[in-house]
Amino acid sequence: MAKEILKQESINELFKAVSSFLRLPQKKMWIDYDETADVLYISFRRPQKATDTEMTKDGILFRYKDDELVGITILEASKR
Repeated sequence: MAKEILKQESINELFKAVSSFLRLPQKKMWIDYDETADVLYISFRRPQKATDTEMTKDGILFRYKDDELVGITILEASKR
């Protein structure tokens, strides 16, 4: 029973995120979370090999290879 509740909670959280993921410009992505550093990495290319990074004041890094967005890094991800 507890397993089923946890499973349903996880599914509900995923459903909340789906519409946001679908609005991203790329449709193929890899997601990695570093729990120790509390950083979420979303990559649109593997390997990413970014040549430039733009950081917003709220701790989100947009990673580019030339003019193409190749990834997003979210600092302090668990606090968002």
